[in-house]
Amino acid sequence: MPKKKQKKDENNSGGRVGDFSSAISALCEEKGIPKEKVIETVEAALSAAYKKDYGKRGQNIRSEFDELTGGAKFFLVKEVVDETMREFPTDADEADKDADKADRSKPVHFAESADASEEERLPRFNLERDLTLEEAKKIKKSAKVGDIIETELEQKSDYGRVAAQTAKQVIIQRIREAERDAMYDEYKNKEGEIINGVVQRVEGKNIFVDLGKSVGVLFPSEQIERENYRMGQRIKVYLQKVDAGTKGPGITLSRTNPEIIKKLFELEVPEVFAGTVEIKSIAREAGERTKIAVASSESGIDPIGSCVGQKGTRVQAVIDELAGEKIDIILWNDDVSKFISASLSPAKVLKVDINETKKEAVVFVLEDQLSLAIGKHGQNVRLAAKLTGWKIDIKGVGETQKNTEEIQNDTEIETQNDTEIKTQNDTEVKEQEK
Repeated sequence: MPKKKQKKDENNSGGRVGDFSSAISALCEEKGIPKEKVIETVEAALSAAYKKDYGKRGQNIRSEFDELTGGAKFFLVKEVVDETMREFPTDADEADKDADKADRSKPVHFAESADASEEERLPRFNLERDLTLEEAKKIKKSAKVGDIIETELEQKSDYGRVAAQTAKQVIIQRIREAERDAMYDEYKNKEGEIINGVVQRVEGKNIFVDLGKSVGVLFPSEQIERENYRMGQRIKVYLQKVDAGTKGPGITLSRTNPEIIKKLFELEVPEVFAGTVEIKSIAREAGERTKIAVASSESGIDPIGSCVGQKGTRVQAVIDELAGEKIDIILWNDDVSKFISASLSPAKVLKVDINETKKEAVVFVLEDQLSLAIGKHGQNVRLAAKLTGWKIDIKGVGETQKNTEEIQNDTEIETQNDTEIKTQNDTEVKEQEK
C-alpha cells in the first residue's frame, strides 16, 4: 500500500509540474512576453514569500525555480564590504543608542541651521546584507571586497496567507511591467511605419485609435482638418512617436506627416516598395494638396506611370485614403531649371533664371498662366518651393514680349546658322584652291 501511495503522489506531482509549466507557456503566449521574464517573476515572488514567513527584515533572499521539478532553492545573498564602503558601528555609537532610549521621553530640540558643508555619510553596516572580509574568507578563501557570497537556506513548502498574498502582488506587478515593456519594444520597432487601427473613442478633439495590443492618440494637430472620425471607423495611421509610460507605451499617431504619403505609395506601388522607383522629395499641405518628385534607378521604367497606375488606380487608392487630397507627381531632374519648371505644374513655364549662391529662382510665365502658377492662396508656388528647396519668384510675361523674345531667339539661331554655313563654304573653297 505505501508503495502504491508513493507512486500516486509522484504521478500527481508530475501532473502539477506539467500544469505549472503549461500555465507559464500559456501566459507567455497570451501576454507576448519572454519565458525568461515569467520565470524571473516567479522567482521574485517565491523570494518575497519566503522572506515574509521565514526570513528577517533587511535580508536579501534569492530563489532559483526549477521548471522541470517545480521546486525552488533559496539563497541568502551578502556583499563583502570594508570601511570604504560601509560605516561600521563603534562603542560610542552603542552608548549613544542607549542614551537615546533613556531620553526618548524628553522633548527634542532641533538646531536652527544645519551644516551644509557636512560630507555625505556612508551607509551603515548591516549584518543581514553585509559581510566583513574576515567573515567572508571563512566561507570562501578567495573572497575579496565587492564579492557576493550566497548561502543556501533551508527549503520550505508551506507559506502563510500573508506570504501568499505578497507573492501574488509581486507576480501581478512584475507581469504588468513585463507586458508594458514588451508592448513598448513592439511598437518602438514600428515607429515610422503605417499601421491599421480602429477609432475607439473621441474625447474632445483627441481621437483614440485601437491598434490591437495598445491604444494610440491622434491629436488635433495631427488630424486632417476636413476629416470626420467616427467610432468603429477603420483608418491607416502613421506611427510617429512611442514614449515609455507608467500605464503602457504612449503612442502618438499622425495623418498629416508627409512620410505617410511615401508609406502609402509603398503599399500601392510595387516599384516604390522594391526601390526601383524612388520618391526623392515630398511637399504636403495635409487635406489640400501634395507634390511628390519621383525618379527611376533603372532604365525602361517610367516612374510617373508606375505611381499613377493603369487608369490612375494606384494614385487614386492613395487619394481615397487621404479623403480626396490632390496629388501631383513630378519627374525629378538634376537640372535645377527643369526641375523647378516641372514643380510648377500644371502651369507652363517660359524661362527660369537661377541664382545658385542665394538659391533663388525667377520664373517667367505668360500672364494668363500667372494665377495657375501661383495657385489658390499661393499654394502651388509654396509647394513647389518646398519640393525643390529653392525660393521661387514668379513674373508674368505679356504675349507681345513673348513674341519679341521668340523673334530675337529665332534671329540669333538664324545668324548662328548663317555663320556656320559661311565658315563651311570658306573651308571648302580653300580646299579646292589647294
